[in-house]
Amino acid sequence: MTEEETVSKSPLLEWPGAVAAAWPDEGVAWHYGEPMREQRAAEESAAVVDRSTRGVLRITGADRLTWLHSLTTQQLEKLAAGTAAQALILSPNGHVEHHLTLTDDGTATWLHVEPGTAPSLVEFLESMRFMMRVEVADVTEDHAVLTVLGPRAGDVTQGAEGVAARLEPSSFGAIDLVVARDLLAGTAGHLVRRGATAAGMWAFEALRIAAHVPRLGLDTDHRTIPHEVGWIETAVHLNKGCYRGQETVARVHNLGHPPRRLVFLHLDGSEDRLPAHGDPVELDGATIGFVGSAARHYELGPIGLALVKRTAPAEATLLAGGVPAAQEVVVPPDTGANVKVTLKRRPGLLR
Repeated sequence: MTEEETVSKSPLLEWPGAVAAAWPDEGVAWHYGEPMREQRAAEESAAVVDRSTRGVLRITGADRLTWLHSLTTQQLEKLAAGTAAQALILSPNGHVEHHLTLTDDGTATWLHVEPGTAPSLVEFLESMRFMMRVEVADVTEDHAVLTVLGPRAGDVTQGAEGVAARLEPSSFGAIDLVVARDLLAGTAGHLVRRGATAAGMWAFEALRIAAHVPRLGLDTDHRTIPHEVGWIETAVHLNKGCYRGQETVARVHNLGHPPRRLVFLHLDGSEDRLPAHGDPVELDGATIGFVGSAARHYELGPIGLALVKRTAPAEATLLAGGVPAAQEVVVPPDTGANVKVTLKRRPGLLR
């Protein structure tokens, strides 16, 4: 059974009101009938989101943390058990190939990645084992990710059933639970009985975009480097030893600026559509970037993220897939050259 076949059968799509999500999240729910209420619950109380299409890896062996430390952008050599971290794997030229969310439980390192990317990650990791005492297993067929959002996330996940690993906090203050796949529906049901609202990927994406958090493959392309999307702040340790692509990170940090920067888009609410992923972002008739993610937020209305030329005026109104959009700075234009990255996060979402 392939990873795609495995993750296409989430039992939570059988829940009342479930509407299936489209690319890149086929196989889980986009919403359960009340997407705006689901978003509000995720921000004000607690909501559980089925992200069981994500790839899950389990790495064992005495050298696992030292080995991952040498391959990724993050300081992982002395990662304390139960601590979550984000890390990147870069190409030799410093372009982002994988974004990892991971934790170590004292005997194994658990990590999850974007849907469909686990096989290529395993292939890379296996090619880099050499004489290290590590074993890499793609356990996507047996384990899945549930994400719990909101200020009550800690309460409702306490003692949750079927949890193999707990990643807290994950990318924007959420709690990711890696659960046994055959217990996925039961664990999600347990969280709902504890007070969480069942929410779809619409809620997750809207709140992620509002928190100015990029997603690999949506808000990035094959040329993206960490500085451009703010991962230099969350997934890169600037004072660690060598790793593949480090030269690019160091050069931008010490000597120059990245060619592009992530921006938050306040899209014109009078339009009856959202720009699609990959649509051009234009200024004065010239293409200056592309649209990454877009969603309708329960308070902010239509919003999005885009990657644009660093030199584009920060105050300019843009056209995103033909939709007028006011931009809000996420990655400052002067990022790099020893300028400390201070991302412009929306208050109230990082818990």
